[in-house]
Amino acid sequence: MNLLLASWRCIIMLLCLSIIGWPLLPADCIDIIPLGYLTAEPATLVLMGSNLTVFCHLFKCEQRSTLYLELNKQEVKSSKRENCTTTVFYLPRVWMPLSKVVCMMQSEQVSRLKVVSGLDLRAGLPPDKPANISCETTRSSDLVNCSLQRGQETYLHTLYNISVHRENESIFDLIQDGEKISIPRAILDENTKYTLIATAYNHFGASQSDPFIFSLEDIVIPETPHIVRMKFMNESTSATLYWNTSESSMRLRPQVRLSANNDTWVQREVAELSKGLIRVENLRPLTEYEFQIKTCASLSRQTPTSTPSFKTSLRSLCSKWSPSVRRMSPGKGPSQELHVWRTLGEQARNGLRTVTVFWKAPPLDCYSGELLKYSILLDNGHEETCTAASSQCSVQAPVESQALSVRAVTSYGTSPPAFVDLRHTGVSETFLGKLTPTADGGSVHVSWSSTAGKDLLYFVIEWESMPPGRLHWKKVLKELKETTITGLMAGVRYNLSLYAVTTRGVSAPASRLIYSREQKPLSAPMLHVLINEPGRILVRWDELPLAQQRGFITKYTFYWQTLDSSSTKLSVTVSGSDQRQLWLDYPEGALTLQLTASNSAGEGPRGGKPISPPADPAVRLVIVIVFILTMFVTIVANLMCWGCVRKRIKQKCIAWGPEWLVDNLPKPGHSNAIRLLEDDRSEPLFSSVYSDPPLSPILVVSEEERDEVYPAIHVEESQAGSEQATTETMSILAEYAGYKPQIAPLVPLEEEANDAEEEQRDGQENTGEDRCLVGSEGLLGGLLCRMDVDCSDVSPRVTLGSIGDLLLLKTAKTSLLNGVCLQEMSGKEEDVVNGVSSLDLQQDVKKALDSDDTSSLFSPSTLLNSGYFPQVASLSTVPLDTQR
Repeated sequence: MNLLLASWRCIIMLLCLSIIGWPLLPADCIDIIPLGYLTAEPATLVLMGSNLTVFCHLFKCEQRSTLYLELNKQEVKSSKRENCTTTVFYLPRVWMPLSKVVCMMQSEQVSRLKVVSGLDLRAGLPPDKPANISCETTRSSDLVNCSLQRGQETYLHTLYNISVHRENESIFDLIQDGEKISIPRAILDENTKYTLIATAYNHFGASQSDPFIFSLEDIVIPETPHIVRMKFMNESTSATLYWNTSESSMRLRPQVRLSANNDTWVQREVAELSKGLIRVENLRPLTEYEFQIKTCASLSRQTPTSTPSFKTSLRSLCSKWSPSVRRMSPGKGPSQELHVWRTLGEQARNGLRTVTVFWKAPPLDCYSGELLKYSILLDNGHEETCTAASSQCSVQAPVESQALSVRAVTSYGTSPPAFVDLRHTGVSETFLGKLTPTADGGSVHVSWSSTAGKDLLYFVIEWESMPPGRLHWKKVLKELKETTITGLMAGVRYNLSLYAVTTRGVSAPASRLIYSREQKPLSAPMLHVLINEPGRILVRWDELPLAQQRGFITKYTFYWQTLDSSSTKLSVTVSGSDQRQLWLDYPEGALTLQLTASNSAGEGPRGGKPISPPADPAVRLVIVIVFILTMFVTIVANLMCWGCVRKRIKQKCIAWGPEWLVDNLPKPGHSNAIRLLEDDRSEPLFSSVYSDPPLSPILVVSEEERDEVYPAIHVEESQAGSEQATTETMSILAEYAGYKPQIAPLVPLEEEANDAEEEQRDGQENTGEDRCLVGSEGLLGGLLCRMDVDCSDVSPRVTLGSIGDLLLLKTAKTSLLNGVCLQEMSGKEEDVVNGVSSLDLQQDVKKALDSDDTSSLFSPSTLLNSGYFPQVASLSTVPLDTQR
């Protein structure tokens, strides 16, 4: 339904357009009703380049109308109105072979132009004389084929009348419009002369060719050959053609023409390898070729005639071109050796040395396809491969290797091997001559001389930027003694070396430093003042980096400048080859010493260093004395605080270090017990509190003997109170299942109390040190010093152990021994309060000794005189004030 509606809309639109005057078809396709007619003089067919007059006639008179004429849609300006029905138009020099004129009228009633009528015009030329008539046939052909050249184009229909005569007798007549003529061979005799005449004619005239005289013997050509097989050679630049023919080829000479990629035909010279085999050279790889071949016989002379206009010439009888053979030429591998060079590295321990091989990539027109890789073959048969994008490669070669070869591998073949000599002659056979930089600053012309003889192969010149960068090199033929190196950068120093490569090896290099063009230095040298004396200074300056020099430094210049002035004064100039150290005289005041470096391009920027007059000797002495006093005071202050510092460091190490680092382990070698056992003498009565505990002998006993070895100890303790006194007896049974650590040594409590009192006095005198120690211990140390002990809960059974010189408890309860109440501590508290607890215990013992009742300290019940009792100290009854 929608399609039908759209179709009706299109039809209605087309009708509306036609009503308003818009044509639906081109003007050439519309049938019109003529309003008149056109005529041309002299005719509608005119000689090309002649003038033409066209008349436009109306059927009826139109007074108020104007006639127009268009020639090939171009309005003709030249016109003349003869009457109300006729207007004359003049067309000068008509050169178009086919033209169209249209006459149109415009009236007052209708503004649109109306077509009156139209007319076709034609222009042409008379025919030229037919020329270059030739006839040929083969021995096996039934026709004689002739051809001619028409000459220029006539643009009209032209016919050719071909007539063959024999002694005033016409034997063949043919009228045709082509250039190819075929005459039956049967009407011709073998040894008879014939005359052929071609006459061309059209509307503007006729033209007759010169007579062509021939005989069958003169026009017989060789048979058309055929290409049997075609083969491209390995390098893809030549091809061999195998051909044959139906007749003897002894007197025939082949010729070849070819077309590359459907281009025009080009005839090529060929090399005849043997009978039926020829070779075509100078071909391109990966190109589609079309080949044709023909054979030619020896030259023959046509029989001259007595008529001067008759043709007499020498001509070669050649066969027709053979059918075409098309082939795509294959890709071509590199046909030339690579240009190669090498540098030798240091010898390794395993008999190998590093050889860096350089090469130049083959030109793109020397091979086709893709470059795959480079192959390096050592003389021992080992092969190394390098990527196609690289231009150098390092290989490990034996020291005894004398040469290696490099080849380029492509998808269509490999290049011939290029050999590199690894030997050194050790003799300098080249001498560099003049080095001339070019005007553009990008190249240098190098010349040299050589003493190498007939064994010289070629020269190699190499150059490398400094500091060392990429190595560049160039191979030069042995006949040349000069070359130009390019690609240099201005302001960059290069190390140039020249080698002579001979059959004996590579000569020693002739080297020289060069610049393609020098530029001004980029910076000033770094200046150092070594000695500053009144009136003079000793200065030293650093050499500019190579990248900053940008040329050979020829001189250094010093300038003096006052700080309050911008003017400078030239001081001295130093040659660039001299030692970079100099004494300079300078005027009084604060100055700035400036230094510049110069090369052949000019002077570089200035670098300054302020110079101040040296200090007075008296000032120097004062400075030295102040320095010595400062050092002395510092050392004395450190010595005064050394004890505090030492204790602080020790406490910090104990607090931060691992627990096993500060464990006070037994030292059997230094033990008093071992010394007593070894010396077999009694234990000293007064020993140091900090001495090592006694070491008990280890004895394995049975269950029955245990009571005898470890008897029960009965300790009686009396405590006096304000109103009542109680006596309590406590029995402690110490059982041991093996070896136990040593308990503190048996020391009289009086001596221990005296030592504690001395320590207390020392502690009061060293209040600063104690405060320093407490500061490092924190709140825990202060808490332990002020701790009150509750003796109400006494365990009937305890186990004693010794750590260092302190008497500590190992159970989780509080025990009362000999009137001394000990508070149990955890493992961490033991490490912190060793010193503080020891001091409190000794003070308590001293108070007990000062009391009247001291007889119980060494009572018989607490002293063991029969034998050695291990690990238990002498215990006495000591009064303890629980309200401390």
